[in-house]
Amino acid sequence: MSANVLTVGFVGLGAMGGPMVERLIAAGHRLLVHDVNQAALAQVVALGATAMPSPSAVADAAPVVFVSLPTPDVVRQVALGAGGLVEGAAMRIYADLSTTGARVAQEVAAGLSANGVAVLDAPVSGGVAGAKAGTLSVMASGDRAAFEQVRSLLETIGRNTIHVGDGVGQGQTLKLVNNLIAATVWAATAEAMVMGAKAGLDPAVMHSVVAKSSGRSFSTEVFMPKAVLERTFDFGFRLELMRKDVRLALAEAEALGTTMLTCTTAKQLYDHALAHGGEGQDVTALIRLLESWGGAEVSAK
Repeated sequence: MSANVLTVGFVGLGAMGGPMVERLIAAGHRLLVHDVNQAALAQVVALGATAMPSPSAVADAAPVVFVSLPTPDVVRQVALGAGGLVEGAAMRIYADLSTTGARVAQEVAAGLSANGVAVLDAPVSGGVAGAKAGTLSVMASGDRAAFEQVRSLLETIGRNTIHVGDGVGQGQTLKLVNNLIAATVWAATAEAMVMGAKAGLDPAVMHSVVAKSSGRSFSTEVFMPKAVLERTFDFGFRLELMRKDVRLALAEAEALGTTMLTCTTAKQLYDHALAHGGEGQDVTALIRLLESWGGAEVSAK
């Protein structure tokens, strides 16, 4: 598609979806949006989007529809359920920006392609800050021609937009690989930083050294400086969503027959954190559980 004004449907205006819609509006496109959260709807309507009463209404008016939703079950319902996108007559390209796993992506593709809809799974990485700045990584897979038609839209939200394969679900698998690495490294980083603090090291000094040494990672470069050391715990990605991604990744690994000993251990830590008051907390708050066990705080204050 050209850089001209396009009519774009968007379902899901959560922490990631809302900023992506705002970027598409700022780029001059006409957005038809739906979400069960009326406050989220009002926020983007104030910027120029048009609220629609249902996913089917979105798909009945927009030739391209994006979804950004929290769980595989919600994606399945929005795409294929009663009042879902499958009932719309105008939609010709569907792109899922959520993290669902390959099997759900393939199930949705089978349901929509029967109606002549080209399907892309295009999960994103980079957090809320990346969504606001348009610097997300977009890992798209599926029909290559459809990808080229919506490339300019995807590049509006994601500086690093890549077509990773022709098979629906390959983008989802790559996203799960990415998040599994991120989740496991974060668990190990949190444990190690608590150990250092318990030994009497200044957490700020530890961070300054590790961030410039072989232990550096996204966790040390992004999570630690503000969210942990300054105790804001506001990276913008909930703990339960990270655990959801880890569980999805391990289910894919089991289906493939691959061994995941380290990542399975990390999952147990996320499970424990959620079972002991972590629901609704930021993923960076995982370190609080380890601090309570270790008797030391990783704080610059």
